[in-house]
Amino acid sequence: MAAEANLIKKSDLAKVREVEFTNMFGYSLKKLTEALGVTRKISKQAGTVLKSYKAAGTLENGEVAEGDTIPLSKYKTEPVTYKEITLHKWRKATSAEAIIDRGYEQAVDMTTDEMLRDVQKGIRKDFFDFLATGTGTATGASFQATLAQAWGQLQVLFEDDEIQSVYFLNPLDIADYLASANITLQTAFGMTYVENFLGLGTVFFNSSVPKGKIYATAADNIVLYYIPVNGADLNEAFSFTSDETGYIGIHEEADYTNMTASDTVVSGIELFAERIDGIVVGSISAGGA
Repeated sequence: MAAEANLIKKSDLAKVREVEFTNMFGYSLKKLTEALGVTRKISKQAGTVLKSYKAAGTLENGEVAEGDTIPLSKYKTEPVTYKEITLHKWRKATSAEAIIDRGYEQAVDMTTDEMLRDVQKGIRKDFFDFLATGTGTATGASFQATLAQAWGQLQVLFEDDEIQSVYFLNPLDIADYLASANITLQTAFGMTYVENFLGLGTVFFNSSVPKGKIYATAADNIVLYYIPVNGADLNEAFSFTSDETGYIGIHEEADYTNMTASDTVVSGIELFAERIDGIVVGSISAGGA
């Protein structure tokens, strides 16, 4: 007898799990970019290279005698090298025996969720490793003093712009202060943050930041560059489930040749700062609060 119409099959549930996976990732990253104040989200298009240009030059003295020729001020545009982007690929497979032993939810669903957290962790680590290359410096005897010095350096570096400052700290450097402070903590993309902290800007806490260090920059200096897995011609060759952002894709299928449930995940995301000299690396000389 043929199956009833509209019967929910295992393949339908697999699609639902894929959609849930991509939606969780996309929503989490969206919350992060909103908290960071990131306004530049640039998708890589097939066959293109991302380039930007900055203007540099010298303004001549404007004091010109009557009748004299006004000297020319010379300016030129210089290319800005953006960080290269790589499509990252991951795969996991769960054996039939593991599913029988632990059940499908524990053997497949829970491990897929953990895989998602590890992908997020890798993106955060790459971002913090990039911030560590900043050329600005600040020091202070406590995290408050170092934050204030970093804020001051940002005002000098971006003196011609109205900026929103963002900071990144190790939670151990601020734990004692948070124990008695009346502030509201929020989370996004596996990071805890506080808005308008001490009136200086948004502060993020994550263990990927080395203890005793503070990274600071302007929100407008941060760029989200990504390969849309639902575009860039990838969808012409591969079938990945993604959300409207295209930040991440997943494909789940059963492999009957070795009786495994296989998950393939792809994502190409780079969070970086356009101006290296617009990143301040602060050092807490005495640690603690």
